[in-house]
Amino acid sequence: MSFNHAVIWIDHHEAHVIHFNAIDSTVEKIKSSSKQSHLHHHRGTLGSGKAATPHSFLHEVVESFSDAKEVLVVGPGSAKLELIKHVHQHDPKVSGKIMGVETVDHPTDPQLLAFAKKCFLKIDNLKGDDF
Repeated sequence: MSFNHAVIWIDHHEAHVIHFNAIDSTVEKIKSSSKQSHLHHHRGTLGSGKAATPHSFLHEVVESFSDAKEVLVVGPGSAKLELIKHVHQHDPKVSGKIMGVETVDHPTDPQLLAFAKKCFLKIDNLKGDDF
């Protein structure tokens, strides 16, 4: 079965990648190998005090959705922006597939799929495409 759309929910610990069309969907969960979420932060130093998301994790997430025609990236924090930055720097051919970036807390996979379908319906209507 062919899936044209994908939605990626990502934080610093895991990513949920859902490929879908109007009828069916598949879910893949990718875990980060990083165990450290905060660095020891010293007063007066620059930076957020958070460990960077590992490039190997970001690359694995990109590989999981690289065959989709259109992609929506969502998540609660900065990991979604790190993924977008990674795509632009390391996988520029995939960057044109990203149709939007949204802040979304911690939905269940069915809630995430419903959200993505609603977003893509709007995007496809604006572009004049069929879902």
